[in-house]
Amino acid sequence: MSKIRITKEFSFETAHALHGYDGKCKNIHGHSYKLSVTVIGKPIDDLTHVKCGMVIDFGDLKKIVKSEVVDVWDHAIILNKNTPHLHLAKQLKELGNNVVLVDYQPTSEKMIEDFAHRISTQLPNHIQLHSLQLRETETAYATWYAEDQV
Repeated sequence: MSKIRITKEFSFETAHALHGYDGKCKNIHGHSYKLSVTVIGKPIDDLTHVKCGMVIDFGDLKKIVKSEVVDVWDHAIILNKNTPHLHLAKQLKELGNNVVLVDYQPTSEKMIEDFAHRISTQLPNHIQLHSLQLRETETAYATWYAEDQV
């Protein structure tokens, strides 16, 4: 039986700031992110299995990505906890804002690495994460491929 890739798309709104950056992105600003998640596996061929013919139920993939990424990052402010933004994060939290502190500069490149780890650790053993695409704007995106992670 052949391996099949399936993709599910997600969207979420997130703000971030790039401490130390030499352009406008050093300021808190937001994006309407689009995340495409592609997994690979063999469709279930057991005719008695309720998921027969599926690599993974799109609903099951949605639950994983929502809990690991969308529900955490949607309408949140992402800041690097190893910068002076930590003081700002504390103030924002005290004002009732959803703040997520990360161990890296919250660029699309680093975010997609984080998402790949979060998602891949939750997938069933017979399914592998194949690729992710994180679209920050209509014309700018980062792509992660499992095959590149050697």
